[in-house]
Parts: sequence; C-alpha cells; structure tokens
Amino acid sequence: MNPWLRIFLPFAAGYALSYFLRSVNAVIGPDLVRELGISPSRLGLLTSAYLLAFAAAQLPLGVALDRYGARRVESALLLVAAAGCGLFAAGTSLTQLTIGRGLIGLGVSACLMASFKAFSQWFEADRQASLNAALMAAGALGALGASTPLSWAVPFLGWRTVFVLLMVASAAAAAGIWSTPDRAAGRDAEPLRQQVIALVGVLRSREFWRFAPQSTLMNGGFMALQGLWTVPWLMNFSGLDRAAAALHLLLMGTGMLAGFLFIAFGLGALTRRGLTPERVLQAGSGLGLSATLLIVLGIGPTSILWWVLGFVFSIGNLAYALLQRHFPSALAGRVNTALNLLVFLGAFSIQWGFGALVDALQGGGMALRSAFQATFAVLLALQLASWLWYSRPGD
Repeated sequence: MNPWLRIFLPFAAGYALSYFLRSVNAVIGPDLVRELGISPSRLGLLTSAYLLAFAAAQLPLGVALDRYGARRVESALLLVAAAGCGLFAAGTSLTQLTIGRGLIGLGVSACLMASFKAFSQWFEADRQASLNAALMAAGALGALGASTPLSWAVPFLGWRTVFVLLMVASAAAAAGIWSTPDRAAGRDAEPLRQQVIALVGVLRSREFWRFAPQSTLMNGGFMALQGLWTVPWLMNFSGLDRAAAALHLLLMGTGMLAGFLFIAFGLGALTRRGLTPERVLQAGSGLGLSATLLIVLGIGPTSILWWVLGFVFSIGNLAYALLQRHFPSALAGRVNTALNLLVFLGAFSIQWGFGALVDALQGGGMALRSAFQATFAVLLALQLASWLWYSRPGD
C-alpha cells in the first residue's frame, strides 16, 4: 500500500479527532450549564482541564517520541482519550467531568507532534512542509465538524451519546495508528541528562522568548475562544442563538483551513517577492488584533471577523518553524514541544480566567454583556503587548 495512505491518513485522522475533542465543549457548553447548574468560571475550569493536561504532557512527550517512536506513543495515549470520553459520557458531577476532560487532553496530546515525528522518519525532507500543512488542514476539518454539524446532532443524540461515539472513534484511531508500519526509535539517543540540559538551553534562549509571548497569548487565546468562549460570547454579547453561534465556529474552521492552505501554497511565492515569513507572521498577527478590536467594540460584519481570526491562527503557527531555525535540527522535538507547552498553558489560563473574570465582574454589579466585553478587552490588551514585544526594533 502507498505509504501516504498507510502512514499519513491514520495520523491525520487522529489529529482531526483531537481538534474535534478540543472544540466540542463550545457547542455543548449550554447543555452542561443547564444540566449541572454551573457558573461560567466552573465551565471554564471544566473545559480547560483538557488544555492543562495537554500542556503538562508536552516536555516528557518530546523525550518519549524520540525513545519509543510515534506509533507506540500515540496509539497508547489515544486509548487514554477513549477512557476519558467514556468517563465524560457517564459523569454526573463536575469532578467526574473535569477528570474525564483532563484524560481526553492527555490522550490527544501526542497527535500533532507524533505526526511530525512519523513524517520525519518515513518521508523525504522536501515533502515535510506540504505534509505538515495537509495535517493542519485535517485538524481544521475536525474543527469544522465540531461546529454546525455537531450543533445539529446534539439535540437528537444528546451530548452523552456524542461522547460515547467519540470514545469509539478514539479507540478506532488508536487501532489505525497501531497498524501503521513500525520504525524503531533511535537507540543511540543522547542520555536523558543531556536531553534535559539541551532543553533548559532552549528555554533560556533569547530567541525562544521573542516568539513565546505572542504564541502563548494569541495562539493560546484563539484556542481558548474556539474551544469554549466563542459560542457564549456570540449568544450573550451578539444575541445569537446556539445554531447561529455554531455557524460562526464553522466559519472560523474554514478560515483556519484557508490559512493552512495559504501557508502550504502561497508562502513560497510571497518569500520570492521579498516578504519574509517573519513579516507574514507579524502582519498576520496585526490583522488578528484589528479584527479582535472590532469584535470587542461590536463593529463590522461578525461572521467575516471571526473567519479572519481562524485565518490568522493558521498564520500564527509559522512561529514553530521560524523558532526552529535558530536551533540545530536535533533539538526540533524539544523546541516544538517547549513552545507548544506555553501555548497550551496560555490556552488553559485564558479559558479558565475568561470565565473567572466574567463571574467577578458580574459579582461587582456589571451586566453579563458588559462583563463579556470587558473580559475580551483585557485579553486584547495582553495580546497587543505580546505583538509589540515580537515586533520591537532590532529583531
């Protein structure tokens, strides 16, 4: 069988599933609030448990992938995701649902990095960029599935049945990746102590901290919004019903897909015309800040602005490749997982903190709509500061 079919498709299916699981609570959030009677801050904590567990796995994940290989690591972790989906489907308390959500985050934590590892082992170097972009497009398709199609399914199936089906899908994805051809991990990998020393060097480098704040607040912020707060924002600030709000998630997903296709097929042409990837990242992030400002102010076509945020998020992922250029290729896994750690910690903090601040502002007497607006404005201010840090003269 063609290696593209045997290797790319199973890993792409796993990544699409991980993105669906990341975004699913944005649609079922109102059902959880109604059934459990929880506040925005508790909903934020519940949903962000995925991001915290995902982030916690990143640094050990880089070492595990190098030592045991993508096939073994990801297939085992996807079984953890299946268990998490099962617990979430059966959960009757906030604690049970939070643990289930955390297990899901841990279980899909390898889907992107394991794919990169597998592609590096099985495909030529000149195919990596197109394969990575195609993988990201698969993730965008997962995000699309967790929008309008999911909003249609939930009223008929119920959110618990949805998670039973996701449990089955996670187990099937684990089996698909386990069935891929094996290639032994490097037995001559450097000692663990040397790996840790090199990782510390990455974390202490000036180059790393040029990219990290912007990726943490802008990429992480987008993930926090897409994974939970977009639908509540559109329902409470823009006055949309759930179906219309879920349609905006669909638009965000199409924006992501367009952005990844742009990176795959259009970035090279821009580079040949003298527009460097660094400037594309800077300009794209500036565009995202402008769109966010208009959203916060309630100005302009809402659907187009949320599409722009999806597009800009895709451009923001250029930071991984641009940061890697400053380090030897042998450190690629640790550089990527270190940046990914901060992105997911940012997404966790923002997803939880958004709900906590909305609760606090309401407790101080502010109306719900105004509390949402003020909270989003705080996030925008932090993102602007990170963009100015990345864009400062001399870099």
